[in-house]
Amino acid sequence: MAIDVAKVEIKSVSDASGLDELIVSGRMAADSVVAVIGKTEGNGGVNDFTRILSDTAFRGVLLAHGTRSEAEVGEIPMVWSGGCDGVLTPHATVFARDDSTGPADAPRLAMGTAMSAPILPEDIGRPAMVATIADGVRAAMADAGIADPADVHYVQTKTPLLTIDTVQEAHGRGQSVACEVHESMGVSNGTTGLGIAVALGEVDMPAADEICRNLDLYSSVASCSSGVELDRGQIVLFGNAPGVGGRFRIGHGVMQDALDIDGIYDAIRSAGLDLPERPRAADLGGRLVNCFIKCEADRTARLRGRRQIMLDDSDVHHHRHSKGAVGGVAAAAIGDPAVFVSVDAMHQGPQGGGPVVAIVDAGAV
Repeated sequence: MAIDVAKVEIKSVSDASGLDELIVSGRMAADSVVAVIGKTEGNGGVNDFTRILSDTAFRGVLLAHGTRSEAEVGEIPMVWSGGCDGVLTPHATVFARDDSTGPADAPRLAMGTAMSAPILPEDIGRPAMVATIADGVRAAMADAGIADPADVHYVQTKTPLLTIDTVQEAHGRGQSVACEVHESMGVSNGTTGLGIAVALGEVDMPAADEICRNLDLYSSVASCSSGVELDRGQIVLFGNAPGVGGRFRIGHGVMQDALDIDGIYDAIRSAGLDLPERPRAADLGGRLVNCFIKCEADRTARLRGRRQIMLDDSDVHHHRHSKGAVGGVAAAAIGDPAVFVSVDAMHQGPQGGGPVVAIVDAGAV
């Protein structure tokens, strides 16, 4: 079945009126919504409760308008990235099943999901987690009906991280952990990125000492997040498949560094839009739904030969510097500040850069 996609603005910290309007207008049925990926306005840290507020609000709308139970609505993948630094606007991209439009014989947007096997605390940052995530990605490909890894353009994940309690539980079983609690968010994300890369044939299975160290190994389609609320990997995979119908196509590119605006346009071209050699936002013709970008401060503290100070700033975390900077580049590229930019990009794109995913309206033919 085809996938319909729409972007809605989040107008206040617990607003879900955009989703409500999609449903009331008849654009999407509440029971057809299968995923939400959004940016919220908090600080992006562990204590960023705006993610919980948005999650609660969006699930509440689906319960109010649909027939699914609270447990069923609770299973819908919703990925919330906190922090709208710089010009970024809080927003959500909503995905719904739709069999009413589009050609059946052209490659169009397809989606698959999977939950990995359990990930133990001692697995995080180690080859066991890489292998577990790779198996989960393959399962999500099968769910999407995609056989060729080259047709996969976006893999969004949520995986567990360490807490004091889980570290103590592992120690009680005689196991060690690979990192400290405060490092585990980045390590979990990076290990997951390698699992995605292995599943899609982008890299070979890494050695233990390469995980979160050899940053030349990466996936160009991974966007990884982690949290305390689960003990498995939640995987949402997007690509193009023939026969699914619909109007939308997806593609990806890579920003080589924080200023690489051409990487954004490469992703849009990959999704199927013809652009001039030196494009501008006006050339998109209103057909871009959204871009999804991962970024991180370059650990060499250099950008195109110039010294960078964001890693030395004791007042503002470098995640907020990099997110604000890349968000500005992306907003200028597409002419819209409601663009998804997320940090903690280890093994997700090249060092100092990151993957860019674009979804476009390819039309009915």
